Amino acid sequence: MERKIHLSAQWVLPVIIGSCLLALFVFVRPTYAINAIPTPEPKPGSYGLEATKTQAPPTQGATITTPGNGASFSTSPITVNGICPTDLLVQVYNNNVMVGAVMCTNGSFSAQVSLFAGTNELSAIVYDTLDQAGPVSNIVTVNYNDTNFSAFGALITLTSSYGRRSAAAGTDLGWPLQLSGGTGPYAFSLDWGDGTPTELKSQSLAGVVSIAHTYKRAGIYQANIKVTDANGVSAFLQVIAVSNGKVDTSTETASTSGDTAKPQVLWVPAAVSLILLPPAFWLGRRSQIVSLRNKMLKERNNIKD
Repeated sequence: MERKIHLSAQWVLPVIIGSCLLALFVFVRPTYAINAIPTPEPKPGSYGLEATKTQAPPTQGATITTPGNGASFSTSPITVNGICPTDLLVQVYNNNVMVGAVMCTNGSFSAQVSLFAGTNELSAIVYDTLDQAGPVSNIVTVNYNDTNFSAFGALITLTSSYGRRSAAAGTDLGWPLQLSGGTGPYAFSLDWGDGTPTELKSQSLAGVVSIAHTYKRAGIYQANIKVTDANGVSAFLQVIAVSNGKVDTSTETASTSGDTAKPQVLWVPAAVSLILLPPAFWLGRRSQIVSLRNKMLKERNNIKD
């Protein structure tokens, strides 16, 4: 009977300690070890619901502050700056043609736009998330004259009907462009704003050009498009690409420069450890007493023998 008590007392303490460690392992885990809740697939016979959010269009428009009215330029593109309502899309127009789009940040915007030969009337229009237009900004008239183009031929213009387009993350985001003027073949340089290497594309003739890119992470990106013809004449276009959906956790983890997720310490294992501390201490003392008693009995038996 004493032998059985000795074994049970010796094993109780390791079992309790192991249980505490197991509880800490289960409840205290790094952030990256927590599995995301899966998104269930639509079941057969289910119905989908679609809601439309309505809101009033923007009442405050953008204002172009630079360049000044009547300015003259001999190089293109130029930078157009102004003030605007924060978080709205600002599309810059040149002679009523969209030549660039940027997001309004902290109440201001800055966009690079290409100029047409001669007179250019610059304006800006803000758009909300529902693509509702706000008031038209002030009109700034500038002149563009570069004698170098007369030796090369026609000036290049690169425009698009879309200042902002969106697609789900992980799918192709296509963009139609309109290329005019210049001499083919044309070389495109596409910076999609997500840190991927600059993409190169060639086009033999002017006209409609289709470009596409797949964003791995959800977000809003500034895409910069540049085209150069055979004579070295260039045009420039800025647009906003929106990638919808879930963030690519693998890409996000790789871009944290080696930072490891900190463990999240919860109160449950701490409370369990505090409650189990007195019984564990008592059982430990009990185990020592039983061990000493068995040792003394064994020595007494050896002396009698």
